[in-house]
Amino acid sequence: MPARAAHHAAASATGGGDYATFLATVRRDAIRQGLTADAVTRALALSAPNMQVIQRDRNQPEFHLTWAQYRDRVLTQRKIADGRAAFAQQRAILEQQVLTRYDVAAGAVMGIWGLESGYGAMTGKFAVVDALCTLAFEGRRAKFFHDELFHALAILNAGDITPELMTGSYAGAMGQPQFMPSAYVKYAVDIDGDGRRDIWHSIPDVFGSIANYLAGSGWVGGESWGQQVIVPDTVAQSALGRTQTRTLAEWMAMGVRQMGGAPFERPADTGAVLRPDGPGGEAFMVYRNFAAIRRYNPSDFYALAVGLLGNEIA
Repeated sequence: MPARAAHHAAASATGGGDYATFLATVRRDAIRQGLTADAVTRALALSAPNMQVIQRDRNQPEFHLTWAQYRDRVLTQRKIADGRAAFAQQRAILEQQVLTRYDVAAGAVMGIWGLESGYGAMTGKFAVVDALCTLAFEGRRAKFFHDELFHALAILNAGDITPELMTGSYAGAMGQPQFMPSAYVKYAVDIDGDGRRDIWHSIPDVFGSIANYLAGSGWVGGESWGQQVIVPDTVAQSALGRTQTRTLAEWMAMGVRQMGGAPFERPADTGAVLRPDGPGGEAFMVYRNFAAIRRYNPSDFYALAVGLLGNEIA
């Protein structure tokens, strides 16, 4: 079904009259919170819930991948090659305009950019306010999406973007970093100095916003996120995991070594060992900055992929 037809077919399925009342209430509450009537009215010029959004929300595929499967799917040679090309093209912006302000690693910024939007190529084509209104009305996680909707209206009210250009995923993740509106409000920055925080089109703002997110999530400058290591299969899986922090000296006493077999150079440092697929699978020593990446997306697989992709790129 064409997108337009699917959009309007939702009126009868979900109740067009109820939706009109819902939008009127959102408009009233937003104006009471100090947003301008013109901006809110323009943003809420909607007629019915978006059925494509509802279908995507209700039919999310469940993947139960091993780490090896996830890595093969996400860290392709094409992804790495595209990342190296993008880094070569944008390196001056990243290093001279962004990393002089935020003491984070270029690889972490590039890894997040690559995983979130394919270096800006895939940002989502849903109108964010339309999607968030639908999800706030439809009810599965209504409170969460209602809060995100009001953040989105505040962004529009500030003039950073227009409703037509505020596009993202069906769940409201916006622009090249795929920020939810609440993350945008907290972390988006104007690096290029045009007075707008444009994470859709401005590469300096995209990089700066990702870097600010990492810095605000506890990134420690000059430190690694982690590294692949050798762990004897005899080490119990119950002794591993990101909450099981030990000194590197203690890990070495358990037989953990760097790739190639060398001991760690700073035995007093602390880290945790991840072995996602159990004995026989890959293992990684992760440090404080791994947790900062993980705050962007609370998945060990995601944070490992960001770190490894960044290493390959930068």
